[in-house]
Parts: sequence; C-alpha cells; structure tokens
Amino acid sequence: MSRLVKFARSVALDIAALMLGGLFVVFLIQIVARYIFNAPVSWTLEACLTLWLWLVFWGGAFVLTEKDHVRFDILYDSVRARTRRIFAIVSAVAIGGGFLAALPATWSYIDFYQIKRSAVLGIRLDIVFSIYGLFAVMMVLRYFWRSALLLRGADPHVLDGREAQDGHHVQ
Repeated sequence: MSRLVKFARSVALDIAALMLGGLFVVFLIQIVARYIFNAPVSWTLEACLTLWLWLVFWGGAFVLTEKDHVRFDILYDSVRARTRRIFAIVSAVAIGGGFLAALPATWSYIDFYQIKRSAVLGIRLDIVFSIYGLFAVMMVLRYFWRSALLLRGADPHVLDGREAQDGHHVQ
C-alpha cells in the first residue's frame, strides 16, 4: 500500500473516531440532562442521529474493507479459481454499475433537500444527506477499480485480504 493511501486511510479512521467520540459525548450530555438535571435537551437526539448517519456512511465509504463485509460465499468458495474471478468481476461490475445508475436519482434527492432544514439544529438537510452521495461515489470508484484489477488478473482473495490459510479464510 502506498504512503498516500496509508495516510488517507489513517485520516479517514481518525475522522471516524472523532465522529464516534462526538456521538458518545452528545449521548452523555443527553443522559445527564435528562436523568440528573431532569431537563432534557432536544438538540442531542438530532445531533446523535446526524452523527450516526455520517459515521455509518463515512465508515462504509472510507474505513471498511472488502473482508469487513458479511458474505454468503458457500457457492463462491466451492468453485475453481477462474470461476471465482468471474464471480468477483460480475459482482464488482454489478455493484459499481448499480451505484452508478442510482447516482442521478441520489443527487436529485440530496439537491431537493436544500430547501429543508432539520427541526431543532436548523442544518440544511442536503448537507445532512450529502454523506450518502459521497458514499455512493466512493462505491462506484471502489468497485470499478476492483473490476479493473480483477480484469488484469488480480486474485480476488488477495484483493479481499482473505488469503487462504490451512483451507480457511483469514478473518
């Protein structure tokens, strides 16, 4: 892995950790305000929901790797390496193509929400939902890059970080 990719991954992990830390702090504020001071504050729920949304899609776009995803690969693991490569190419093209086909509608939906604001914090909803657009673009790039690597002969198990060891996948 190149230095730039390692650095970008490190920054993405740091941002995810900051969002998770922020979510935890806001959650604690919510608990303390409600149960210790008996004075609930309404902004904490909206902040938690927004941070959670951003954390999930940020993590999906920049932090998770292929081996982090749940798979049902009984059929995949039972076929020869050449067939596995075909399965991997077809699935990468299908996932990337599906996200690419959905991008115009995704952008339209996000753009539509520029006229609305969140109920308590007043954040424009296009900003809140923009993380999904970034996630979708990253999925297109990731899976088309994966398709290109597979078409050039890369081993799917090596790309996934799932090299076989004693007949079992390393997880």
